[in-house]
Amino acid sequence: MGVTCVCQVPVTEGKSVQQTVDALHKKLEQLGAVKQGSFWVDCETYHPTGNVSGQPSKLLYVMHNSETPLSCMGLFEGGPCLIADANFDVLMVKLKSHFQNAKAHKVECRGSRYRYCDFLIKVGTVTMSSSARGISVEVEYCPCVVPGDCWNLTKEFMQSFLGTSVPELPSVFAAKPEGLFAPSDCVDTMTQYLELFNKLRKMQMPGSNVR
Repeated sequence: MGVTCVCQVPVTEGKSVQQTVDALHKKLEQLGAVKQGSFWVDCETYHPTGNVSGQPSKLLYVMHNSETPLSCMGLFEGGPCLIADANFDVLMVKLKSHFQNAKAHKVECRGSRYRYCDFLIKVGTVTMSSSARGISVEVEYCPCVVPGDCWNLTKEFMQSFLGTSVPELPSVFAAKPEGLFAPSDCVDTMTQYLELFNKLRKMQMPGSNVR
């Protein structure tokens, strides 16, 4: 796994979510990117049923990614996080006396996966309760695992099809210590998706129901 950036792309004025996604696909294909199937990421929210030792309660987010189908990830609000096998979902059912699944808050992201030279690009529609909330773009530079060594190259590539929508260095990378070998990993990617999902949960997009 290389260095990955996940960002939100605004819906083009006067266009629908799907029309904006289609336009991104067209730009990628014009660059020479080749479609390589589909992808999905989802996130379920669990509320703790009570405080432990007087500590403030934290939400638990359980996330899945089609790139790692045999694993899932549990991220507590504000940390820490853990990587487990797929049976973690079964464990959460057994822990229902401690964590309550907020089913109405489930968020999914589905879309197309493209390859362009050393880049892997995923354009997805983020939905909640069958309603489109926004558009995500994930770009991974596969040959490198050190964010500081490849961010300028990644940003330049993203500008070629996103224009001014390119974000700054993701905060999850900015927090890494300088001067040390602190490689990117799947936790960084899923943390970015979680930040995006939480942002889109709070947004309303009239007339954007998924058909």
